[in-house]
Amino acid sequence: MNLSQLQKSTENNLRIKFTHTSLLIAILIAMISCGHQQKEIKLAHGLDVNHPVHKAMVFMAEKLDEKSNGEMSIRVYPSNQLGSERECVELLQIGSLGMTKVSAAVMSSFSPDFQVLSFPYIFRDKEHFFKVQDSKIGKDLLLQSEKYWLRGMCYYDAGSRSFYTSEKQIKTPEDLKGLKIRVMQSPIAIKMVKAMGGSPTPMASGEIYTAIQQGVVDGAENNPPSFYFSRHYEVSKYYTIDEHASIPDVLLISTHVWKDLDKQQQKWLQEAIDESVVFQRKLWAESEKESMDKAKEEGAVILYPDKAPFVKSVQPLYDELTKDTRINELVNQIKAIE
Repeated sequence: MNLSQLQKSTENNLRIKFTHTSLLIAILIAMISCGHQQKEIKLAHGLDVNHPVHKAMVFMAEKLDEKSNGEMSIRVYPSNQLGSERECVELLQIGSLGMTKVSAAVMSSFSPDFQVLSFPYIFRDKEHFFKVQDSKIGKDLLLQSEKYWLRGMCYYDAGSRSFYTSEKQIKTPEDLKGLKIRVMQSPIAIKMVKAMGGSPTPMASGEIYTAIQQGVVDGAENNPPSFYFSRHYEVSKYYTIDEHASIPDVLLISTHVWKDLDKQQQKWLQEAIDESVVFQRKLWAESEKESMDKAKEEGAVILYPDKAPFVKSVQPLYDELTKDTRINELVNQIKAIE
């Protein structure tokens, strides 16, 4: 073999080795990428980006990214970007969406036990409200909808709901007589407004502003941040702080998505969620005060009536609902929590 042939042979060998080395490197990179492929969970809800529950979800996403070292992420879609509350729940059930937020009132459609959280005046105060959520009762409730492919992960504080109206001040339950009040699609909410003398009108939250503006309803009921951030003070001048219900929000995950996570991923996610609960409770308290102050600045008239007549007006509702042995047992257990 002459020098020229030797050089060509050496070059060919080098090319083959280089090609083999490049191929091995490419395979290794692919293997590493597959082993550490980021797991993204889509979370959609209907709240404004300034709402404390949305901010808690963003906080949760940040914590999950930290805990998983970038291996897991949550992409949050606020303001009904992916559909209404009902549509998001349906997407969870088929596994097309990872997570969403609903009111605990909605959950009674999947588990009758959930309705106790919507009972008017069932919580003595905020401390009792949190203790019930953190108790075995609260944790057991979260898992009761799993057979419907919905797993409850935590509760978020949604404050206390109160009435607001466009024309008439509400100082006693009698003032509700003849008024059409928007309520959630909740049997308890409907029965409660009827017990107080009003005419309950269920509709989606996104329709409230226009419905009040056009006179379809005379008012609605919700917590201060929702009243302010939805700009309902523009069409409802009078806000009566009767605090008839303290219904928490429930963070849901599709069981299809949950079961697709390994044990470590589930641990990271639950830890991030638990930390977001603590953060959200603090954020809610701040937001509630800020919302009330800003609503007043915008011209809302805030009324603080005697709650006793309102409590008395719903007693027949308790008498009716607690005829069910299971519900009566849960109500007594909740009231017994110190």
